[in-house]
Amino acid sequence: MKNLFVVNKIRELIEIFIERFQFNFIEEDRYIHIVKGLFNTLEVTVFALIIGVVLGVLVGIIRSSHDKSDRPGRALRILNRICSLYLTVIRGTPVMIQLLIMYFGVMPALMHGGASKLLVAILTFGINSGAYVAEIIRSGIMSIDPGQSEASRSLGLSFYQSMRYIILPQAFKNVLPALANEFITLLKETSICGYIGFADLTRGGDIIRSATFSCWMPLIAVALIYLAMVMIISTLIRKLERRMRINER
Repeated sequence: MKNLFVVNKIRELIEIFIERFQFNFIEEDRYIHIVKGLFNTLEVTVFALIIGVVLGVLVGIIRSSHDKSDRPGRALRILNRICSLYLTVIRGTPVMIQLLIMYFGVMPALMHGGASKLLVAILTFGINSGAYVAEIIRSGIMSIDPGQSEASRSLGLSFYQSMRYIILPQAFKNVLPALANEFITLLKETSICGYIGFADLTRGGDIIRSATFSCWMPLIAVALIYLAMVMIISTLIRKLERRMRINER
């Protein structure tokens, strides 16, 4: 009798779950909000990541070149001050405030009528991520023995060639775990895009929640999707690290 009671209880819970699932996602095709939000989140993350890496590498090279130089030139000193100001402002203010300033202040001033919410999100998160990537890259470059840079220059390589073929590849291997952590943080930070009305993954869950008045299932679904994406990224990074270690041998 006890086993039968447990089986019936499990069956009842499964039926309730299926009923709730259909009500939240299947009826009126509400799952489309989650699907569209997922694609929008991935789009923002990918393009912001590209901007962040490019900007971070440039700023990191400028900062590390200034720190390594005994007598930096005037142009390098000016660039370093600009980069220092950029890092101070971006790392010292919340990304949500940056998003709101970009959406309500900067973009309407630069573009008549304002820019699309997608463009605002990409630029905001790209600029924000670039500040953190810059410090990661700078620490990686500073960890490389200065003798390698001197040796490459003595072989006739230019500064650009030395950075591209010798310094940056080694720095990248050293800072890969920190970069992976920044990429994961960037993915999760995009969940605040709803503050400007952008239909990201979290916003899709909120739309379903407001329509069904059911908070648990939409929010848990969104959380599980974020968790799955983070696990996939972590797995890919571990494989990349393993392959790099094999190549070093």
